Amino acid sequence: MLQVLAERHFPLAALRLFASARSAGQTVLVSGRPHVIEELGSADPRGLDLVLFSAGAAVARTEAPRFAAAGALVVDNSSAFRLDPDIPLLIPEVNPDAVAGWTPALGRRIVAVPNCAAIAIILALKPLHDAAGLERVTVATYQSAAGAGKRGLAELEAETRRALAGEAPGAHVFAHPIAFDVLPHIGSFGPDGETSEEAKIVAETQKILGLPGLRLSATAVRVPVRVGHSAAVWVETRSALAPDRAREVLASAPGVVVIDDPATASYPRSRVAAGTDAIYVGRIRRDPTVPHGLLLWVVGDNVRKGAAVNAVQIAEHVLHVGAGGAPASAAVAR
Repeated sequence: MLQVLAERHFPLAALRLFASARSAGQTVLVSGRPHVIEELGSADPRGLDLVLFSAGAAVARTEAPRFAAAGALVVDNSSAFRLDPDIPLLIPEVNPDAVAGWTPALGRRIVAVPNCAAIAIILALKPLHDAAGLERVTVATYQSAAGAGKRGLAELEAETRRALAGEAPGAHVFAHPIAFDVLPHIGSFGPDGETSEEAKIVAETQKILGLPGLRLSATAVRVPVRVGHSAAVWVETRSALAPDRAREVLASAPGVVVIDDPATASYPRSRVAAGTDAIYVGRIRRDPTVPHGLLLWVVGDNVRKGAAVNAVQIAEHVLHVGAGGAPASAAVAR
């Protein structure tokens, strides 16, 4: 998030960094200037216009309302507030009106960032819905180790080395060793066999698109990729939408790039998406098994647009700031 704030020339008047007691007192260089990390739980929240939270749901439920009550806009990356009917769940390119007439001076001053896999899927679904309506959607995600944070990345790298060296595997972050395998298990299992990650994708997509009755099912799979979530998406629309027209609709949508040329083996890949802010769509073709059916392959960087970039875009949208805008006092909590 710090990198994205700098890249997008967010007009910061001042910056504060917060973390747990374990990190408090450490110094971090931001744009060449030293900043001392403060302990989140004991920090004075007064004087901040914006707080970007990426501290997990448990911490966010306690601390985000405290900072919001002090007058800051809180943009939270966790799942804590996403399905709260009084809190906007926002992808600025998709549902900017979710905060229409809403200002940090009103309500609870908290805006939620959606699930990283859901963001990519929704950016592809919204233009198709606008063009032809959505009847039913089925999704299978292929989510990178970065979705489990630094520990997930470290485990992927360590397990890959162990496997190549012929050593016995050992899993700590994931339920099973992730190297050279795929795990249909992200989050906790519910009583019906659905995982919490799958439930998030369904509920958040319905909320953001304003389609509570949308028939949507998801299977979430962890794959041995460092960064970049992918998804195979089956879409049934209300009216006919030819693949060529779907490509045109998607190519004109904000935040979406179409890569779709089977003749040259051109299609979205995690290596292409990593480090970028677009969502990439390809393998667009007809699904002959249902009326008005399409199949898509969607890829995006889950750390950037799936989290940090979307959070900063929300701040820009709600506070009406950006390059050359009025300076804001901001904080980042992790």
